[in-house]
Amino acid sequence: MGKSLFDKLWDSHVVHKVDQGPSVLYIDRHFIHEVTSPQAFAGLDEKGLGVFRPDQTIATADHNVPTADQDKPIQNELSKLQVAKLTENCKKFGIELFGLGHEKQGIVHVIGPELGITQPGMTIVCGDSHTATHGAFGAIAFGIGTSEVEQVLGTQCVLQSKPKTLKIQIDGALQNGVTGKDLILYIISKLTASGGTGYFIEYCGSTIEAMSMEARMTVCNMSIEMGARGGLIAPDNTTFKYLKGKELAPKGDLWDTKIEEWKLLRSDKDASFDKTLSFDAQDIEPMITFGTNPGMGVGITGSIPQIDDLSDIKSLKYMNFQSGEIMAGKPVNYVFIGSCTNGRIEDLRDVARIVKGRKKAENVTALIVPGSKHVEAQAREEGIDKILEEAGFELRQPGCSACLAMNEDKIPSDEYCVSTSNRNFEGRQGPGARTMLASPLTAAATAINGYVTDARELMSE
Repeated sequence: MGKSLFDKLWDSHVVHKVDQGPSVLYIDRHFIHEVTSPQAFAGLDEKGLGVFRPDQTIATADHNVPTADQDKPIQNELSKLQVAKLTENCKKFGIELFGLGHEKQGIVHVIGPELGITQPGMTIVCGDSHTATHGAFGAIAFGIGTSEVEQVLGTQCVLQSKPKTLKIQIDGALQNGVTGKDLILYIISKLTASGGTGYFIEYCGSTIEAMSMEARMTVCNMSIEMGARGGLIAPDNTTFKYLKGKELAPKGDLWDTKIEEWKLLRSDKDASFDKTLSFDAQDIEPMITFGTNPGMGVGITGSIPQIDDLSDIKSLKYMNFQSGEIMAGKPVNYVFIGSCTNGRIEDLRDVARIVKGRKKAENVTALIVPGSKHVEAQAREEGIDKILEEAGFELRQPGCSACLAMNEDKIPSDEYCVSTSNRNFEGRQGPGARTMLASPLTAAATAINGYVTDARELMSE
């Protein structure tokens, strides 16, 4: 019986297997940020330990940093303290830090791929659940808790139980205006927010193969939103083309050697999976959520289904929605475009494509936040900043921003926000905020009209 890509990578990184227990897994890349690392470093200090392999750890400030006036002192005291601690710890232990003001600073799951730090065949962890993003390169990538961050800092290993495997195959061409974000929201709506619990997912099929790396990252990023441990996609020519020439990717003869290794990173044709699911890309339309978990989603031309589950009824009450209501046309005063899910240059290009020559609705406040300094610079080089400015949008500075209410970028209570981020939990974007998850195309179209809009209507114009 053949082996899945996940099994091959997992088995090649096991240092020790505990009898009828978890495995000690070697970690190739460890990303850290200002929120989940201070306690881990404090734990090392208490034990009198150092960082075992600091050259395999990369740090950035992203979660609760401001996205305006980053050249000035941080005003929020907690954020100021956390960023200062990150700077202090990185200096103490010899870890490379891309802090505020650094040309490589940005959201951890954006800078890893764009710098070529993320590579096929690796094990990658970070104290952040959306580490699954890096699985788009054919890597085992998953989020870990603070105590596990300490484990990796001190030993370059982490104790983990091996998850089951789930193969999700999607075939066919996506409809015009349907993106990777719509695809993953569709899958989660079918499986529910807990449907992938206990599994590591491999995405495959002609639809995935036709996707850009940015779209693949979006898909893998939200694997965690169906309860999965992570998601991955076998590397191919699209992967190699994306990585070639990246600053920290292999060069010269080493590049040629790595390409030959990476070409072998595939599931065997007779590989066994614990579960297999199939979807037809033609069934997917632009998606939007109506509840308070990412599994509560519907096609943008559809209506909210009949809800019987008590927790889902509570969700609808929080959102002030009713079963049977049509999502398109609902008034919206806030739009957020950014996050590790959709803060890449491809996402900003999609936004520019919709808003060029148009003006945003007067009632809408739109936060457009690039995922990194590199994305911000690209947007300016391509004139996207001018297109946004002329449409009444503001291009801010990199950070997690309104994805989560840990910084100044919050959505007011009772207000609706169409957001390109990954979670729509109660209060996720601010106390009382009501979040609807969607693609950058849908978010941009909504900002133009001031109500939930099918972007295809504007695209046809």
